[in-house]
Amino acid sequence: MKITTRSMVLVGLFAALTAIGAWIRIPIPPVPFTLQMLFVLLSGIMLGPLYGALSQIVYILLGLVGLPVFAGGTSGFGILFGPTGGYLFGFIIGAYMIGKLSQVLKETFIGNLISMFLGIMVIYLLGMIQLAMVADLSLMEAFLGGVLPFVAFDLIKAVVAAIIARRLQSAGIELVEASQ
Repeated sequence: MKITTRSMVLVGLFAALTAIGAWIRIPIPPVPFTLQMLFVLLSGIMLGPLYGALSQIVYILLGLVGLPVFAGGTSGFGILFGPTGGYLFGFIIGAYMIGKLSQVLKETFIGNLISMFLGIMVIYLLGMIQLAMVADLSLMEAFLGGVLPFVAFDLIKAVVAAIIARRLQSAGIELVEASQ
C-alpha cells in the first residue's frame, strides 16, 4: 500500500466529518442522536478498510489531545475510557470491517448495506460491553440503554450512506485505490 498525499487528505477529511457529525445533534425523544455513525459508515465504504480505520483513529486522537470532537463537544481520555468509549473503539474496527466486507461483496448496493449493518453490530457490541463494564450494568441493561434507542436511526443512516456510496461509485468516483 502506497501512502499518498491524497489518501492522507481523505483520511483527515473523514476524521473531520466524523467530528462534525458529533456536533450535529438531532433532539428526538427519548434519546437525541448525532450523525457520527453516518460518517463512520461512509469512511469504511469510501476509503476502504485501512484508510477508513485510520480516519477514525485520527478522529479519536483529536479528541484525546483535547479538541472537543466527541459527542456533546467533549474530549479526553475520560470519554474514551468512560461508559461510551467502547463505541469510539468500535468506530475503528467497524470502519475497517465495513471497508473489507464491502470489497469482498464487490461494492454493490446490497453488499455495502450488509457491510454497514454488520459494522454497526460490531460498534454496538464493543460499546455495549464497555458500557456494561464501566457503568456496572448487565449486558441487557447496556443493550436497552446504549443500543436499542439508536438502532432505527442507525439503520436509516446505513441506508442513506449506502445510497450516497452507490451513487458516487456509479458515477465512477473512487476515493482510494481498491488495492488496500
